[in-house]
Amino acid sequence: MKRMMCAAIAVMALGLSACGRGGDQVGSFSNDLLGNEIAIEALHDPEIPNVVCHLSYFDRSFLDRIRQGNWFEDPSNSAVSCQRIGPLTLDGVDLDRSGEEIFNQRASLLFKRLALRRVVDLDNRTILYVAHSRELVEGSAKISMSSVTLTPEEAAAVRSR
Repeated sequence: MKRMMCAAIAVMALGLSACGRGGDQVGSFSNDLLGNEIAIEALHDPEIPNVVCHLSYFDRSFLDRIRQGNWFEDPSNSAVSCQRIGPLTLDGVDLDRSGEEIFNQRASLLFKRLALRRVVDLDNRTILYVAHSRELVEGSAKISMSSVTLTPEEAAAVRSR
């Protein structure tokens, strides 16, 4: 019986650690009496150094996991806000209409990931960032979007390459 209990605890610990994030956590606060939190992370665009996105997401507590009976999954809810922190160059950035995924992290042990995708809209001089949940079987409609404006000079430099 003790071996079964130890094995169950090990599996739960693995599941909880698999739902960790990958950015620099800049804040978090309690959301309710169960200890659920809203966490905020800073994510720097790996190809556009002067863009930083702040991603917030729901982080379920141990007590809520026990109450819900769903040990290995965080909700798909997230929000993103991105801004420029200096001049931008888009050298090497994918300009395809489907954009490029610049961040993803597990939101469940196996099937769900939280992703951040960059899409460049040159016609409107804008870089769009879309936060969404990506599930193996069924995608989620829970999305959040933020935009960063390009100067006319920055857009012209991209068009000329």
